[in-house]
Amino acid sequence: MTKLSAIALGLGILLTACGGTESRTTPTTPTPDPKPTADITVVHHILFMLQENESFDRYFGQLNAYRQSQGLGADVDVTPANASSLSYDGSTKFTPFHMLSMCVESLSPFWNESHRDWNRKDPTSGTPLMDGFAFSAHAALYDTNGKRVMGYYDQQDFPYYYFMATQFAMSDRWFSPVMTNTPANRMYALGGTSQGVIRKPLGGIPAPTIFDELQKAGITWKDYLPNYPHGSSLQPFPAYSKYFKTNVVAMSQYFTDVKNGSLPQVAFIEDGANIGLDEHPGPGTSVQAGAAFVASIINALMNSSAWQDSVFFLTYDEDGGFYDHVPPAATVSPDGIPPILRPGDICGTKTGPTCDFVFTGFRVPNIVISPFAKTHYVDHTPIDTTAILAFIERRFGLPPLTKRDAAQPDISFFFDFGGAPNMTPPTPPSQPTNGPCYINTLP
Repeated sequence: MTKLSAIALGLGILLTACGGTESRTTPTTPTPDPKPTADITVVHHILFMLQENESFDRYFGQLNAYRQSQGLGADVDVTPANASSLSYDGSTKFTPFHMLSMCVESLSPFWNESHRDWNRKDPTSGTPLMDGFAFSAHAALYDTNGKRVMGYYDQQDFPYYYFMATQFAMSDRWFSPVMTNTPANRMYALGGTSQGVIRKPLGGIPAPTIFDELQKAGITWKDYLPNYPHGSSLQPFPAYSKYFKTNVVAMSQYFTDVKNGSLPQVAFIEDGANIGLDEHPGPGTSVQAGAAFVASIINALMNSSAWQDSVFFLTYDEDGGFYDHVPPAATVSPDGIPPILRPGDICGTKTGPTCDFVFTGFRVPNIVISPFAKTHYVDHTPIDTTAILAFIERRFGLPPLTKRDAAQPDISFFFDFGGAPNMTPPTPPSQPTNGPCYINTLP
């Protein structure tokens, strides 16, 4: 008689099937989760997702109050009590305030505006005063003085994010790669460079991506698109046309893959741009709706067979022009290619330290979710989003794409690969989506 046994994930039930004409289910004491060896190779699935245009202070600037309510330490570099931003007209200093609306009038985090956020009067200098956020945000229909840059959310608005950021691991020194808006930062996130591009490119760039390297190494991967067939961050790269429909697929395929146990080894999940799920500021775009969408993705992973050997990185492509008090970090140019400027661009007539890619962008929210993630952990090591590329490269033995990802620290410090403290996934709170949504008044 042959016996086959299997553990039903998350249920702790041993099912024993006996040959012949008899079959039976034998209950038994659940066995403890196996302890993986203390090595990155226990990770078999790496997933990462970039939502849109939010700063660390805007989302997690109140996180210490929540941590302390849970009996934990005030370990996060949160919004300081004296934080402020001078209004566009110079008449007042705006201080942090709790946003009531889940929508907000859009801002401009482009190259010029981001450099003025760094230093309002001397944007090419090496001195980060972090004093230009409200000034940069003034070009608006309703908020002409830029007050909205100081609006923040807390655990009332984001119970899911606050729980997950506290239960798992996070960084208070996670920066976007470049002081400019979305397109260049997404290029860095996938290719380690924008080859000088600082805005939406008129054409593509001939750079390899992490997915080209994975393909060559025989590592499975997919790019999941909520707005399929639109919205792939791979579009500026040759990889997009090469792998469209084979590896670049609809978001629905993610949920199928999770359910069927067929997740690839590396997965990139795009934001829900143009369908109201990307958390980008703008009319009708509720940050709570975007957070609930993210929750559905992460919860599906936690409740799947893939959870036991997965890592999920959640972060944002750039800060969106919202206030953050921590200056961007010094870093290295990926390839020595200078920024491609147009008439009127800062650095076009006056050069300085910020006129190259030797500083990161601004801080962005982030959570590192995994059974291996250290519980309640906050790290303070300066990194940018290309650290995810470096983590993938280390796991699968790939060479760095550029000098930028090569310069990132080994972010294995987020994990306890031997202890696996979150092998049994927690039950997070549900994410509400019923907050008010308007842009014509503040807060």
